[in-house]
Amino acid sequence: MGQNPHGHRVTHYNDPAMPRAIDVHIHPPRGVPSSQAEQIMSAYFKSGHRPVDPSEMADYYAERDIFGVLVDIDDSSQTGRPFTGNDYIAGLVQRWPKQFLGFASVDPHQGRLAVRELERAVKDLGLRGLKLHASMQRFFPNDRAFYPLWEKTAELGIPVMFHSGMTGVGARTPGGGGIKFEYCRPIPYIDDIAADFPALQIIMAHPAFPWVTEQLAILNHKPNVWIDLSGWSPLYFDPLLIQYANFLISDRVLFGSDYPVIQPDRWLRDWKEVGFRDEVRRGILFDNANRLLGLDLQYTGNEQG
Repeated sequence: MGQNPHGHRVTHYNDPAMPRAIDVHIHPPRGVPSSQAEQIMSAYFKSGHRPVDPSEMADYYAERDIFGVLVDIDDSSQTGRPFTGNDYIAGLVQRWPKQFLGFASVDPHQGRLAVRELERAVKDLGLRGLKLHASMQRFFPNDRAFYPLWEKTAELGIPVMFHSGMTGVGARTPGGGGIKFEYCRPIPYIDDIAADFPALQIIMAHPAFPWVTEQLAILNHKPNVWIDLSGWSPLYFDPLLIQYANFLISDRVLFGSDYPVIQPDRWLRDWKEVGFRDEVRRGILFDNANRLLGLDLQYTGNEQG
């Protein structure tokens, strides 16, 4: 047994995986052809092949010795996009328990039903976090109406991952597909929750362009906040983000790809070209996520990724 940052006991795998990295941001295939919106986003990111069968994803990560966190977003009430469901994510984890763990998603607008679904997803399905995208779900996270959801998340001892900053969803389509960035601004929306729920571990997904400095201020001030570096090639990282990751916040920076639109092969290739110190590379690739998620996995890589 081990402990996560909340002090909750977590169970080891019977035969612990031994990856060289932990990717905390993976969107799994749903077993159906890509939608037009997904094809547009893949073109925007120049992603190349987008898998349909989740077994292709599992093979990809197994071949590269990378453990992964599967996420999805329940934005069905706002966008009409069908939500595959927390049971689907849990089913993938049950199919490949040594390769993945899963985060739940809920529709915050459902109030008590959302709280109840989160509890079911964690206690009955074994999911290990909560993933939300405020721009797609169209809510301001610091609205007091949603505080019962954060209270339940903290009570369950799981982290919550919020999309932050610009999104590739709807990029370069008319009106950006109706997506509004303001919902995903770090200050005040994430900062308020971090202050009001100091025991809640919060992951800001992605460098929060164009508000990276706001993001860094929160990270430097509030030790219950983390950042994953998914959604951007490291070649596009703000130099200030790299400087902070190297020195001030190195213990709370996480590797994430945003598979399949950005894949680990590209991310790991590009990050060798920018100025991360050797001393922090293993923490970003592996140790920080291992500690946050209470995984007790054994590291087999090298600090260069």
